[in-house]
Amino acid sequence: MSSVLSSAVEEKKAKQSTHGWRWGRRISSLTPAGARCHHKQTSQISLISEYLKSSGEYKLSGVFLGGRSMGSRAAVSVTRQISQDDNEDFIHGLIFLSYPLHRPKLQSKLRDEDLFFIKCPVLFVSGSEDEMCEKKILEGVASKMKTPTKIHWVEKANHGMAVKGRRPDDIMMEISTQVFLWIKEIIEQEYK
Repeated sequence: MSSVLSSAVEEKKAKQSTHGWRWGRRISSLTPAGARCHHKQTSQISLISEYLKSSGEYKLSGVFLGGRSMGSRAAVSVTRQISQDDNEDFIHGLIFLSYPLHRPKLQSKLRDEDLFFIKCPVLFVSGSEDEMCEKKILEGVASKMKTPTKIHWVEKANHGMAVKGRRPDDIMMEISTQVFLWIKEIIEQEYK
């Protein structure tokens, strides 16, 4: 009974906010499948960039970088910063969850300029009812990008990836599955 109640409470909170449930806790579900996940605030962009480039502890290469909402835009900034340092091959792909392409009801002011500078493959995961990323607009922007793109639509999901009648864990499983299938596809193409 308590799990039903907690799911109902989480769903209610998700509906109240366009940003939905706690992503830091949810994103950690990717770790058992082999992903190293670091949950950071978007205000730490330069720190993340420096960490990724100079980490002696992890000897990182072939990084797939992602973010949710404004974190997606931060991931683009980190990628641009790293690629300006003649390290274009460091990031192999970008994963954008709920990319905020425009403000709600302001579809004429797109936040797409940085997307056209990306040189690595991109996966967009968005809700089909995301008020900050209208479906037709994202499809149009993705078609103009100079890199391979894929879009996965979570049916009836808003910007916070909440769907009436669906449990957040089920939605996260759908997202995680799509992310891993896409990463696998990119890696397999690279080693053909």
